[in-house]
Amino acid sequence: MSKLKLGITIGDINGVSVEVIIKALSDERMLNQFTPIIYGSSKVLSYHKNIVDSENFHFTSISKAEASKYNRVNVLNCWDETANIELGRATEEAGKFAHIALDRAVRDFQNNQIDGIVTAPINKQAMKMANFPFPGHTEFIADKFKSANSLMMMVSESLKVALVTNHEPITKVASLITKETVTKKLNILHRTLVQDFGIEKPIIAVLGLNPHAGDDGAIGTEDDTEVRPAIIEAKKNGMSIMGPYPADGFFGSSQFKKFDAILAMYHDQGLIPFKSLSFGQGVNFTAGLPLVRTSPDHGTAYDIAGKNIADESSIRSAIFRAIDIARTRKEYHESRENQLERTNRSKKEYKGNN
Repeated sequence: MSKLKLGITIGDINGVSVEVIIKALSDERMLNQFTPIIYGSSKVLSYHKNIVDSENFHFTSISKAEASKYNRVNVLNCWDETANIELGRATEEAGKFAHIALDRAVRDFQNNQIDGIVTAPINKQAMKMANFPFPGHTEFIADKFKSANSLMMMVSESLKVALVTNHEPITKVASLITKETVTKKLNILHRTLVQDFGIEKPIIAVLGLNPHAGDDGAIGTEDDTEVRPAIIEAKKNGMSIMGPYPADGFFGSSQFKKFDAILAMYHDQGLIPFKSLSFGQGVNFTAGLPLVRTSPDHGTAYDIAGKNIADESSIRSAIFRAIDIARTRKEYHESRENQLERTNRSKKEYKGNN
């Protein structure tokens, strides 16, 4: 199979984003797996390279994705001005440049210049200062594709957790949990497990919204009126869905090991157990979109920015996960197209013989 081109957005230039990118790509064996294109600035890369002091990290500056070199780390310069780097601080400038890099990478994917994107961490305060009108990467990318069918997932080798609601205040969560929304998220999750992870008949667990999954209506009614009906409908459509499970005991009892994926109702319900079990090896994946997009499971880590102690394991995992998903998805669609072609050919032969 041909080598993929992956865009890597530079993220927040004042955090550890550039450091972990450099460390991950300092291993030249990575270039055997894919062609990296870092969306950012060669000047910023050079600044952080001096901090990391990596003799094995070399890059080629380019101005467009089609000029990328096959066995090199490519840095696509998304702006000409010199960036003012203030390590460990949220600044408007850092938010602006992170936005520019992300927007350019998404447009290049839409123009078939790259096969997927790995997004380095951004800081929400810096993005807000730069008037970035979205809570995070996931919502920005969904808007670019004019899609209401995105699904935020956290993925490791042993655990896959998806969310019904993403970056929403807890005061709004209950009103957003409807049968229609849970059904839509279950459909996306089931489809991505099949086409992106190669699981032919996935088994999915659904967590309840309320303590004890509502305890038969004694602690809130949403689990009985919204979540359970969505599960029943999914089962009628041939999916293997179980729940709703009380969230508190589900992970502590290792019950999660029996399932291919878990659908949580809100951000912390899913991400606290995920990060407790998989921190440093986890990957954020936006499912349900044409774009294959992953990111590490950590933030900008301002407290250690510039200290050369950030661990690159998670962004390396994000890169490999993006490669795996892109290949699996391509194989899935090729298989479906071949199957459809065989079916159509058989129909024509049948008609010709009768």
